[in-house]
Amino acid sequence: MEWNAVMEFINPELMAVVVACWIIGYVLKKTPKVPDWSIVYIVTLMAIVFAVLMLGFVITSFIQGILCGAVAVYGNQLVKQSRKAGDE
Repeated sequence: MEWNAVMEFINPELMAVVVACWIIGYVLKKTPKVPDWSIVYIVTLMAIVFAVLMLGFVITSFIQGILCGAVAVYGNQLVKQSRKAGDE
């Protein structure tokens, strides 16, 4: 699937949420007391909270939040794996 197709599903108002989630995930990764397995859940929960605050308490806010969190985590993994592949 192409990035443009994925980005069509996310409300353009929420691009800042994707960036914020990426930063939150980065900070959590650098925090020694936070286990790696919990980062994806924390980022997704934060994305849902941000989306609900921005769009209101409707079902689409929850869906948009999940999508924003997923894109942030997937994007981070894509960059990290691309760097790792380049090192080999």
